[in-house]
Amino acid sequence: MQTQTKKCQNCKAAFAIEPRDFEFYASMDVPPPTFCPPCRLQRRLAWRNERALYQRPCALCGKTVVALQHPESKLTTYCNSCWWSDGWNALEYGRDYDFSRPFFEQFRDLMHQVPEQSLFVMYATLVNSEYNNMNHYLKNCYLLFNSDYAEDCMYGTEVEHSKECVDVTMVDECELTYQSVNCFRCYQTYFSVDCLNCTTVWFSKNCSSCSDCFGCVNLKNKQYYIFNKPFTKEEYHKKLKEFNVGSYVAFQKAQQQAREYWLKFPFKYMHGTINENVSGDYIHHSKNVHDSFIVVEAHNCRYCMWLIVKNNKNCYDYTQFGEDAENMYESAVCGKGTNTVIGGYRVLGCHSIRYSMHCYDTNDLFGCIGVRKQKYCILNKQYTKEEYNALVPKIIQHMKDMPFRDEHGRVHTYGDYFPIALSPYAYNESTAIQFFPLTKEEALAAGYSWKDDGGQNKIITLPTSDLPDAIADATDGLEKEIIGCSHGGSCNHQCTRAFKITAQELSFYKKNQLPLPRLCPNCRHYERVQLKNGLALWQRKCNCSGNMSVRGTYKNVATHAHGSAPCKNEFQTTFRPEQKEIVYCEACYQKEVE
Repeated sequence: MQTQTKKCQNCKAAFAIEPRDFEFYASMDVPPPTFCPPCRLQRRLAWRNERALYQRPCALCGKTVVALQHPESKLTTYCNSCWWSDGWNALEYGRDYDFSRPFFEQFRDLMHQVPEQSLFVMYATLVNSEYNNMNHYLKNCYLLFNSDYAEDCMYGTEVEHSKECVDVTMVDECELTYQSVNCFRCYQTYFSVDCLNCTTVWFSKNCSSCSDCFGCVNLKNKQYYIFNKPFTKEEYHKKLKEFNVGSYVAFQKAQQQAREYWLKFPFKYMHGTINENVSGDYIHHSKNVHDSFIVVEAHNCRYCMWLIVKNNKNCYDYTQFGEDAENMYESAVCGKGTNTVIGGYRVLGCHSIRYSMHCYDTNDLFGCIGVRKQKYCILNKQYTKEEYNALVPKIIQHMKDMPFRDEHGRVHTYGDYFPIALSPYAYNESTAIQFFPLTKEEALAAGYSWKDDGGQNKIITLPTSDLPDAIADATDGLEKEIIGCSHGGSCNHQCTRAFKITAQELSFYKKNQLPLPRLCPNCRHYERVQLKNGLALWQRKCNCSGNMSVRGTYKNVATHAHGSAPCKNEFQTTFRPEQKEIVYCEACYQKEVE
């Protein structure tokens, strides 16, 4: 088929459906989407609660646990020990399909009955790591999200195979790393971004195989550099003491100085290595992957995000997890050998699944919740293979003939993800608030729910203004205090208004001579993700004008193929046109940095 231009029924923006898209939709036997790619992502993220945590009792054993579900939520919550036990059976909630009502309404009713996990974790793979979400294989970790194979880590997202890391985002094989983003195989790396194989690096960006560097950018195989200038070992350590970053005031000054310095150097139009025919950002070892972000080892995928566990193929509109997943469409938080899924959420080790959630090691499910090690189930009722195969086509046709319409008239039919209006989480509890920020008024006007945090009732025993400036002055009794977040709930960052510093955390700050934080963990997370590029792609020209960058901010150190004439290369990039960064095509960037 030829490329077709459609109008999104949600935001009214035009979007294109290309021949390769039609081929995928035909292979999955779904109609083309009527929501644009960003609105489809927003819809999936609105069902994903990562960071809004509460305390409520387990409905089975009565134990008070940390949970994703607010105490006032209609959902039934089991602690993870009970949920994974044999003390209940999801098939007991089975019901007949009702052809007089839209499918999504029936699914919502089932969702309010079947017990849900208090946290989404692989229960048996956590050791002393109760306060984490969307993880497996953690040991001694606290408030990690979307992370795996980590030990002694705190306050991080997308943390993989790492140890003793605090307040980090997108790190892999790192140790003793703090307040850093998109770093790989780094040790003692602080306040840094996009670094690889670095040791004892401070406030640096895009450095590779460097050690003992401060405020540096685009360096490779360097040691004892400060703001890209070489020093002797003795001079370097003397100068480092002068920066005195154990002081919060001195740290803020150094951070601002470093970030202003970074802007004087060119950056490659995208983050990626060893790729073939890809578009998006933070893509590695992939082929034929487009309009995707934070993806490792994927093939033939589009509109995907957070596929940080390797080997995923033939997926569209697929958000988070991965690991040998194939033929996935409009799904989130699924993986571990899962394949052929439409409308899956928290589905692991499954095959041939439609519109199901919290299901594990199952085959042939439609509209199921919490089913494990079963097959041929519809709305949690089990059928024979013949009955199942006869009923599913009728349900699919019914979804097309009687789609769900929300209060704004948006139509959700077969092939669409679950409507935001039916999400069990308020919009500001979900991950959607991070990537598609809305005010309370905007969310309610769009037909989404909102949860007021009630943080004003928290008793603060120590305002951030009373925290010691120098880490050397921090006392051991600090972990008993309830500290007021500097944002005080005035931001749109899921601010908790107050936070505590654990004994393990305080020990980390003292050991590494780091200043105490002034923001709650959620606000620190939102501050860090500002150092990552966004999810929109922009068509731009290379900023190399010949011998220097456009506007003359940076002077080239090498001769480029285009000589003194401006580079003519164009590309899609997540660097917005109004951003201050100097953005080079890959050829120009390689000349300057390699």
